[in-house]
Amino acid sequence: MFLENYSESNLTTAQNELLEWIKKYMSEFQHSPTIRQMMEAMGLKSPAPIQSRLKHLQEKGFISWQEGKARTMQIVHDIFEGIPIKGSIAAGGVIETFSDIEENLDLNDVLRKKDVFALCVNGDSMIDACIADGDMVLMEPIREKFALKNGTIVSALVPGIGTTLKYFFKRGEKIYLEAANPNYEPIILNAEEVVFQGKLIGVWRKI
Repeated sequence: MFLENYSESNLTTAQNELLEWIKKYMSEFQHSPTIRQMMEAMGLKSPAPIQSRLKHLQEKGFISWQEGKARTMQIVHDIFEGIPIKGSIAAGGVIETFSDIEENLDLNDVLRKKDVFALCVNGDSMIDACIADGDMVLMEPIREKFALKNGTIVSALVPGIGTTLKYFFKRGEKIYLEAANPNYEPIILNAEEVVFQGKLIGVWRKI
């Protein structure tokens, strides 16, 4: 059996080599590589070693990745100290600017959640929830749909419609997917007609 040497970061040599190559690729192209591209870069003829290394990188908290979907990959290891919180800002009257608060906005808990994935929002049905067209929503997979709480924002696969981002409500035997925009009617379904893919944990907007 071939045993790989562990580096100081608790990665095997092969895992570290793949991680560094992925970082370089994503820095250059602004999206994650395919399994085939990773195979070629690592000189491999089978996807199995790549999938194994990706699984270990995810378990060790270096990447977020949906198995079988390379394009969902995100690098999370490079976030350390977070973003500094420098006080409050008024959206009404005027208040004093930067305070002496020494605190960081820590995104690690969000980005290190297992299998977190991002979706690009198309449309304005969730505008009153401060989710606009073009925003990126960070979603956490739903492990147990029966534990979903009313009012949770979910991504759901609806027959004849596709994937939609809506508020979840269960009333009796029916599932209601409700928009945050009065111009949209709720989608009413039987429980077996909808597949829940994820629940909202964050919104990213580029200005």
